Amino acid sequence: MKLSNLFKAGILAVTVTTLSGCGTMNAISNLNDGAGETFMQVWDKWVASDGDIADATMWEVTVDEGVALEDVIDAINGVGIANNIKNVGELPLSEELKARGIKSGVIHVMSFCNPETARKMVDFSPAMGGFLPCRVNIIEEPDGRLHIYTMNMDMAIKMGKKMPPELYEATMQVRNTMWEMLQKGKSGAF
Repeated sequence: MKLSNLFKAGILAVTVTTLSGCGTMNAISNLNDGAGETFMQVWDKWVASDGDIADATMWEVTVDEGVALEDVIDAINGVGIANNIKNVGELPLSEELKARGIKSGVIHVMSFCNPETARKMVDFSPAMGGFLPCRVNIIEEPDGRLHIYTMNMDMAIKMGKKMPPELYEATMQVRNTMWEMLQKGKSGAF
């Protein structure tokens, strides 16, 4: 571990212990493996983005040059179909804005869900319903390039309380599918 990471971890540990005492230590002992590493990745992105929590908690890829929006959408949907993750809705937000006379680059929101895993997750923690369904956003940034964003699912999996093995496995399948959507979406691969 780098010295700067050790320093940050030490400061965090002292702060958490001082502010919260034994309750915090109990919660930390109930986390999944990799929680600390995931926390540090989110922390580093948060600092690098000048405190933009949305940026810090997302996975993001830039779409390859020349790949059309329709190919990105088709590739993402193809990954969902291949992995039993249902497309439960799309919002071509930029098209709606244009229909209202508002100029907009591409903003296309896609929502995905595996109903069985969603039910298990909500049974485990009702608050997890706030993360449902999984979203993939395709956004045209000021440079004219398309970018794909989705929540960093490692936060919910690794930084959350330990899940029963069956739920952990099902959630990892969804996580891996969302990651694959980014990878195939950026190249328009089918």
